[in-house]
Amino acid sequence: MKILRLNKSGLPISWLSKNEAATLYVKQQVLWSLGEKSFNLKGGVNENGLRSELTLATIIACDGNYKKKSFTPALSNSLLFRRDEFHCMYCGEIFSDRELTRDHIKPRVQGGADVWTNVVAACQRCNGYKGGRTPEQAGMQLLAIPFEPNIFEFMYLANRNILGDQMGYLSARFTGQRSWAAA
Repeated sequence: MKILRLNKSGLPISWLSKNEAATLYVKQQVLWSLGEKSFNLKGGVNENGLRSELTLATIIACDGNYKKKSFTPALSNSLLFRRDEFHCMYCGEIFSDRELTRDHIKPRVQGGADVWTNVVAACQRCNGYKGGRTPEQAGMQLLAIPFEPNIFEFMYLANRNILGDQMGYLSARFTGQRSWAAA
């Protein structure tokens, strides 16, 4: 279980362990917190026999300088496959991450870039059939338009065990581009 760290304006910064979050609480760097669920960490016993206890929220905003003018998440296969919900963007079937490949819509051999907006998840069969051609040249149709995740979508993609209140906070700020399956 991870704690979602935000900057003071509410932008996600990172996922923290309980210990990392506890350190921020103890250093009094937590400005505000959100979330219905909280976690209690129990510490040692002092000379009076009292045990220390710290309550951690699942979403915390901390002070600090986090001025990013723009955000472009690093492209990796694991994040790409999660973005595309493990579907082949050509045949629509669901595959494991070992069965998926990164397909460049405009192939690299034709000058296509290795960027979020030019790649999709594809099964090995579809990617092999498409080869070094564009989908139009191969007579194939994309099921969704690829997009670059914003910071909120990236934080969702970067953590496999998101709690409900964390998901609610993040998903309220999604761009709406993830709903390809409903189209």
